Amino acid sequence: MADNIARVFADAIATDPTRPLLTWYDDASGDRTELSGATLANWVAKTANLLVDEVALALGDPVGVLLPPHWQTAAALLGCWSAKLSVVDTPGDVDVLFAAADRLDEAQSWSAGERYAFGLSPLAAPLQQVPPRFADYVVEVRRHGDHFAPQPGPGPTDGPLLARAEARAAELGIEPGARILIDAARYPDPVDWLLAPLTRAATVVLCANLDPATIPARLATEKVTHTLP
Repeated sequence: MADNIARVFADAIATDPTRPLLTWYDDASGDRTELSGATLANWVAKTANLLVDEVALALGDPVGVLLPPHWQTAAALLGCWSAKLSVVDTPGDVDVLFAAADRLDEAQSWSAGERYAFGLSPLAAPLQQVPPRFADYVVEVRRHGDHFAPQPGPGPTDGPLLARAEARAAELGIEPGARILIDAARYPDPVDWLLAPLTRAATVVLCANLDPATIPARLATEKVTHTLP
């Protein structure tokens, strides 16, 4: 296995960048978003370019992430890891804070140089009202380049994260190339819903507010081969 997350992501999509890599459902809102490997890589590159070119972050700089399992969260996290930054989830001093719009109260516990709010809306729609002291992530990120060349080697947290991801992939029975249905509420840790599948070049159907009645049809239409226990 590669020694860094950016390489693991690149390897996972290399065989067929056009296949659906991450499909997002929200059974409460009816939202469905499907991203191929190429499309997610585009969002990842834009995020990394935002952090490196605009905010001028460097190797190991801390980024706070207050985001739930979501396709935009995948883009944000992989963008951070591609730029070799340290993602933290404990309140403190960070250079950048990514926060969901419904978690802004929690965001007050963080000291951050730059703050980006995520509406997590269907079709990546902009926020109707941007909170004070925040920028709108989907507006800002779209202005950046579609390609990013990660530095070689691992970031400061890549080794421990990939070791955990490998262990979890084995524990959860994720086979190489599987298509996995994941209940976002049961598996909120990105090691489970994002990194463990990537280590197996598996694709993900990630569901928020999962309605059990939808599962049989979803298994068929999404060609799911495995559900997390």
